[in-house]
Amino acid sequence: MEKKKADIIITEYLQKIYGFAYKKSFSYDETEELASEMTSEVYKSLLAAEDIYNIEGYVWRICEHTYARYVASVKRNEGVSIDSVGDIAYHERFDTGEADEELIRLRREIAFLSASRRDIVFRFYYKNEPIREIASRLDLPEGTVKWHLNKARNELKEGLKMERKIGSLGINPVKAREIAHDGNPGGNNRDASYYLSDKLNLNIVYACYIEPRNLNEIAEELGVTPVFIEDKVNFLESNGFLVRTKGDRFTTYVCFGPRTYSREQLDQQLGRKQKVAEKLVKEYVPAVIKAAESVKDVYVPGGNRQLFVSAAVMYALMYKCTGKNKGPDRSKYFIKTTDGGNYIASVSLECECTDPEYKMKNNGSYVSCGGMWRGPGKYGVTSWSLDTRYDSRKGGWENNLYTDYEYLYEYMTGKLTDKKVNEEKFARLAERGYVGKDGGINVTIFKGTESAFRDALPSPEAGLLDEAASLALESAVVEAKRYPPQMQDLIVSYNSVPVDTVCALMALDILYADGTFKPLTEKEKVAANLIMFSDVLPE
Repeated sequence: MEKKKADIIITEYLQKIYGFAYKKSFSYDETEELASEMTSEVYKSLLAAEDIYNIEGYVWRICEHTYARYVASVKRNEGVSIDSVGDIAYHERFDTGEADEELIRLRREIAFLSASRRDIVFRFYYKNEPIREIASRLDLPEGTVKWHLNKARNELKEGLKMERKIGSLGINPVKAREIAHDGNPGGNNRDASYYLSDKLNLNIVYACYIEPRNLNEIAEELGVTPVFIEDKVNFLESNGFLVRTKGDRFTTYVCFGPRTYSREQLDQQLGRKQKVAEKLVKEYVPAVIKAAESVKDVYVPGGNRQLFVSAAVMYALMYKCTGKNKGPDRSKYFIKTTDGGNYIASVSLECECTDPEYKMKNNGSYVSCGGMWRGPGKYGVTSWSLDTRYDSRKGGWENNLYTDYEYLYEYMTGKLTDKKVNEEKFARLAERGYVGKDGGINVTIFKGTESAFRDALPSPEAGLLDEAASLALESAVVEAKRYPPQMQDLIVSYNSVPVDTVCALMALDILYADGTFKPLTEKEKVAANLIMFSDVLPE
């Protein structure tokens, strides 16, 4: 055929040939390579031919043969041809969708093999390594390698017959609103958010939350292949976020909040807490205030004794009003990470309101970070704090460092004298607001230990919390039913205490509203609900 005519034909079919190659390929580079090879073969054949009666059939026949040769020389080394599964079907027509689907499914099923079996299949079929060499490399008997290959063939046959479906998390993954911990984040301060802020990690753990799942089941739920997540699963297991159960399945003790909530039920819960708070303010808080006012060995910044008294009230409500409900043991819920973390992890999920039209009566903000304890360390000083809307501290637990109180102790005992040498320490104390521009200390300090401080505060009278404890336990059992079985003890334990942080904050609201406590200045808000325990007081 004349070159001019061959040029016209090849130009007409260039885009179609590229489309053909695209349908056969698994990547952009592969498409380019295959299209180039097909175009070259078609063009050479046109130049060598004399009379062609069916140009289109001629072109596609050459493309098919070119693709068949390509499969034989290249595709086999990329894991396409497996014994007894079958070679690439030869088609006389352009539409090869079924063959493409078969290749995709085969490649997917290989990914669902176990890691060791997948490695053997890869070496034998992808790299063409002989069984003897594979056995030597993997330190296995040759018979074991053959057994794995036979099992792999059978698993692939079964897998190709299965209809694998993407689970709900593959279509609609969960999203975290907040990731929190209760306990010690470890030496590197790697709390739960370090491990679960990664969306894939979060959804791997959540995939095992409602029911235990093995690696393949997790992968199916997420709509990915096991090879893509197996390292992450191992990482999460080694750090305690996944726990292996029977049949190599995983569960988790991370506490995920429900994905739906009722405004009416929430309002009812807050209403019950409000009644408890009102009762405590009337029958218990006056005794705490009296005891706190009688404490002599305490330093209060600016002389406003209210900073100490209000902190004592919050402390007493949270730790002296536990009542008789001890709740189930929480020990199994503590996650122990490889860098020393030991805490209960919780995740609040984006959730849907089931009754958005309901008008709530209780609309207060009861979010808190704490209680937080720091120390003892170099000097034996410790601290307790509770970050809420009543203070102006920023950064939560991550910005609340033991060294803050160590530096403050050095400052008040005269160890920080050279500002140039200790520039970073002075800067940190100023940043936190613990030392003012005038050099004054802006933290409430109790002379003695925390246990001595606790002993100085009265406990509620017998029977005062019985009704509250009974209602709390009843509500806790109802609330626990919204969680999977392995989490219900934790929910009962957390919710069965008669007075929690929310209830304590409600009591504080009442005390500010009725004038018992006066509004704090911006400077005083730095020290609100914060007490440092020391063997000495500032001069």
